[in-house]
Amino acid sequence: MPKPKAKKKRKPIRYKTITFTVTAKQKKSLVNFCRSRKTTPAKVIKKSIRPLLQNYSNLEVSKLPAGKVNQLQLF
Repeated sequence: MPKPKAKKKRKPIRYKTITFTVTAKQKKSLVNFCRSRKTTPAKVIKKSIRPLLQNYSNLEVSKLPAGKVNQLQLF
């Protein structure tokens, strides 16, 4: 009998750190929301931004040419 093929090893997921600031009132609201839902702030934030970002991972953004300046020439 032939040997069964070995499974491919999964590519590890690379995580990046993002920091941002919130006010004390926003932090308190976030903590209270998380306690009421029995979850963590990180999970709440990730879940809320996921629909906004899921289709943009492979999108190429074109850059506008910076050399063109529209200025009024009087003379």
